[in-house]
Amino acid sequence: MRVIGVVGWKNNGKTTLVARLVEYLSCAGYRISTIKHGHHSIDLDRPGKDTWRHREAGATEVLLATSRRYILMHELREKDEPPLADLIARLTPVDFVIVEGFKGTRLPKIEVHRAERATDLIARSDPDVVAVASDVAFSDLAVPVIPLDDVPAVAAAVLVHARVLSK
Repeated sequence: MRVIGVVGWKNNGKTTLVARLVEYLSCAGYRISTIKHGHHSIDLDRPGKDTWRHREAGATEVLLATSRRYILMHELREKDEPPLADLIARLTPVDFVIVEGFKGTRLPKIEVHRAERATDLIARSDPDVVAVASDVAFSDLAVPVIPLDDVPAVAAAVLVHARVLSK
């Protein structure tokens, strides 16, 4: 599976761009999966629910299945967070995996930048950034700057730069 990252500092629009890319590429006939990296302890489950009780009892994995979808929750139980390549290996094969976050992982990345946020550009120090999607132009970058709202152009960058990750 070919993989590309979408990175940027908080509140620069990563999730919005990922959702727009998924919609655009899916409509073009590509099969897309996503991986979202979170920095905080999250829990999609609720105390007292059956799946929560299974996890609290010590289950390593709990799979909740319905007629519309299934959700697999895997407890790390104090183990290290798995490398991105291991997470990708758990996915059903698709054409592209779009990874939101994982700034420090070696993979081709498109940086999302909004001028109003006034954050430093990751592209200035990360050689894995292959393009910047921004609402302002930069003339001093070694990578292309794509207008943030030009989803077809950002999708074209995905098609060119996504690659299979090696372990």
